[in-house]
Amino acid sequence: MALEALKIRLLMMLDEATNQPDDLHELQEELREEIAGLRAQGLPVPEDIAQLEMRLETALNLPQTRGDA
Repeated sequence: MALEALKIRLLMMLDEATNQPDDLHELQEELREEIAGLRAQGLPVPEDIAQLEMRLETALNLPQTRGDA
């Protein structure tokens, strides 16, 4: 259930980012929070979501923070 809820939130976030592309930093921060929540629950981070996180970090020129904890 947590994974389905995450996917819905991510779709909403991506839709918002499409409409407001200047807010990519906000999207990236929200994505980090969602991923941290998954890890805190001991759930795996889906590979496509981890890749999205890495792409955003690269696009925004940020240090990559991906952890496989």
